[in-house]
Amino acid sequence: GLDIDALKVVSEGVNRFRQQEGKGVLLITHYTRILRYIQPDHVHVFVNGRVAESGGPELADALEANGYEKYLTAAV
Repeated sequence: GLDIDALKVVSEGVNRFRQQEGKGVLLITHYTRILRYIQPDHVHVFVNGRVAESGGPELADALEANGYEKYLTAAV
């Protein structure tokens, strides 16, 4: 995963871009911790190329707390 300094730099850059440019950002990651710092408007969990679940910031919080293993085991 990203160390804390890299996480800070990446998340600050993304947040600054969103605020200054007023544009959205598509971030594809398996590193759910970054979602806490970016504070996404929408979160989609993909499994085998399909959306398994969609939500808002609360889904990002759930992924941080519980991980995404339940999606992987359900796909098997």
